[in-house]
Amino acid sequence: MVSKETTIINATGLHARPASVFVSEAKKYECSVTIKDLGKGTAPVNAKSIMMILAAGLGTGAKVEIACDGPDEQAALDALVALVESGFGE
Repeated sequence: MVSKETTIINATGLHARPASVFVSEAKKYECSVTIKDLGKGTAPVNAKSIMMILAAGLGTGAKVEIACDGPDEQAALDALVALVESGFGE
């Protein structure tokens, strides 16, 4: 398992379109992917589920931990962290 902390920087947080983009990217990989809001101290949620992502309420400035576990975990982690740090192109 690999994980990395990053910060949500786009203006709308991980809602609607950015959440959809994040889930679509996560689903490209065989490994399991979770995302956790470090500020709220809540349990990690399945990053391949749009409903779980939206329910997590990850807003702008949220410090999150993305964790991947499985055969392509490092590639998935690198891609998802890059996506978050790019601000989802917004």
